[in-house]
Amino acid sequence: MVSTLTVLERKENGVCVLTLNRPDKKNALSIALRDEVTDTLKGLAEDEQTKVILITGAGNAFSAGFDLEEFAKAAQNPEFMNAIWRSGDPFHEMLLKYPLPLIAAVNGAALGGGMDLAVLCDIRIAGKDAAFGHPEVQFGDVVYAPLHDLIGGAHARDLCLTGRRIDATEALRLGLVSEVTSTKNLHSRGFEIASEIARAPREIILRTKAKIIARAGIEFTRTLEL
Repeated sequence: MVSTLTVLERKENGVCVLTLNRPDKKNALSIALRDEVTDTLKGLAEDEQTKVILITGAGNAFSAGFDLEEFAKAAQNPEFMNAIWRSGDPFHEMLLKYPLPLIAAVNGAALGGGMDLAVLCDIRIAGKDAAFGHPEVQFGDVVYAPLHDLIGGAHARDLCLTGRRIDATEALRLGLVSEVTSTKNLHSRGFEIASEIARAPREIILRTKAKIIARAGIEFTRTLEL
């Protein structure tokens, strides 16, 4: 299935690849793109043939975060700002509570909401050109708890308070990503990991993911809702 904003590829063995497809905007998470991702993930969760979803970005970026052009518009239109949050909250909640494994293949910059998208996946692998950061700390809120759950309080506070950008090597050292590979091999490596997970029966995968969510104990209304 191909659309304007995302590309969904169904591979063998229950693996799906979901590509953010706004390369001219560095895959910025517009309202329309977030809504499409939310709806697509919902459909895949209900599909008995789907076991694992690999998420990546088209072009040379994973995602540069929320669409700043929409925030500029919202500054003049409070109702449009409400529309941004009405889109953002279901998007974040879907990722936080998603019942199937999500793998992020981070092929370039993952900033702001793009970093949140990667963090809310279960496994992250990075190309050598990947970069992570929360530049939005200068003007807005960050999603803190899931990052803390991954890399610990000291590192999460550093990144969320300073907004500094880190490269793939530092992300690996901090435990934010599980491995770094060449950008050329990133997608094939992500598919290998997804295929390894997909060897298990879907019902076991669902139970394991439910345990992961329960153990993390991150409450959406206290940590992600804006």
